[in-house]
Amino acid sequence: MPYIPFTDEQKIMANSVDLEYFLRSRGEKLEKVGREYKLIYSDGSGRHDSITMSGSTWFDHKNQTGGGAIKFMQYFYGMSFTDAVQNLLGYTVSPLTRNMPETAPEPKKEFTLPPKNKTMNRVYAYLIKQRYIAPEVVSFFAKEGKIYEDSEHHNAVFVGYDENGIPRQAHKRSTNSYGKTFRITVEGSDTDYSFAHYGTSGRLYVFEAPIDMLSYITLHPEDWQKHSYIAMNGVYESAVLKALDNHENLQHIVICTDNDEGGIDAYDRLSDILQEQGDINITRIYPTYKDYNEDLKARNGQPAIIAVPHERKRIYNNSVDALNYYPCRPDKLSSQLKMAYKNGQYRYLAEYALAGSAFFMRVKDESKAHSALKAKLKKEYRAYKDKAKLDVKCRDLSSKLKEVLNDLKQPARTYEQSIATAKRIYELADCAVKVQTQEELDNKQTEEMTENEDQDEEAELSPLPSLS
Repeated sequence: MPYIPFTDEQKIMANSVDLEYFLRSRGEKLEKVGREYKLIYSDGSGRHDSITMSGSTWFDHKNQTGGGAIKFMQYFYGMSFTDAVQNLLGYTVSPLTRNMPETAPEPKKEFTLPPKNKTMNRVYAYLIKQRYIAPEVVSFFAKEGKIYEDSEHHNAVFVGYDENGIPRQAHKRSTNSYGKTFRITVEGSDTDYSFAHYGTSGRLYVFEAPIDMLSYITLHPEDWQKHSYIAMNGVYESAVLKALDNHENLQHIVICTDNDEGGIDAYDRLSDILQEQGDINITRIYPTYKDYNEDLKARNGQPAIIAVPHERKRIYNNSVDALNYYPCRPDKLSSQLKMAYKNGQYRYLAEYALAGSAFFMRVKDESKAHSALKAKLKKEYRAYKDKAKLDVKCRDLSSKLKEVLNDLKQPARTYEQSIATAKRIYELADCAVKVQTQEELDNKQTEEMTENEDQDEEAELSPLPSLS
């Protein structure tokens, strides 16, 4: 297809298309999960649901990539930029052929537990001696049939039961002391169920993996059986939602995901989904090290992997903290915003925008309102939704700026209109900080790449040691 010079407005419109509506109108299957939608599709390898979307943004949790509507069309359907924009704008309707070999999906296999070994010697040795889990905790779950050793490869098998006590899911983990770790969910498993224990209290502790869960119980053994615990076997929430449906007593969810980028994103995402379920108390507790098994190792005097801060979230929060307050000059606000944007001064843009938002809130103390808005930015920021590239974020910022500048042309406003303006300018500040955050991340990555290249070059130029 020949190159078509789309206008900036056309590109912004295409990239802002509501993907849920667009994909449904073209026959794709989506399921609502909290405030987002999951794209459900099948190929030769089975059923997939790792792509979530909200409005015009999407994210593939399996491949850790995402962006706006145009990138989705390129990523999922293999379209060119021109084809993607034309389809999103409705100028053409191309057959939506996925960017992958399309074969008939294999029928889902019946779930069968792996054959049990006669003993659990390897599993006991692995969990107790290598992972430092309390013997009585392992024995408790083994007696309930929730942990056993398979006969073929001597893997540890963690079993999830349904509300009638029937096994529905199993997760295998290698017990090797050396070599690559093997972890897999048994084929045919129903991921609405997972390795868990249900007590009588209203508290449910949520973990990423069974060993994290067993480690936490070992670290906090006091009356542990009266509480409920579940392992998500990754960061999928379906088993947690099913547990809430089946156990009406559960009203307090304690999220215990890892203290690293993946675990922090998992907490934010799961928290957002759970808040849609009604009146549930949600809290978060962090392991001191990367996860609770690392905490358990440290308590036993072993080297432990340290926690890894969420770099994107750290930079965003620090950028918000650095925003200063200057009283808004409404007659100058439009020109200030335009000048800051033109000069690429995103911090100033965010400062002007946040001060403007405080002004249009019509409160007595704008400085106090400004501080409250900064806190709101940090509280509402979701790094897992902010994985788009810099060019996409710049387009979002440009679009939001145009919206705000058009709004500021109003000669007069009712109270409700003034609050709506405050909200738009607040969103502009958020867009500006996101661009600033992405720039810093990109610059840091470039510096690290340059440093590594310099080190490689120095190594190449270093004289070889003498063999004489």
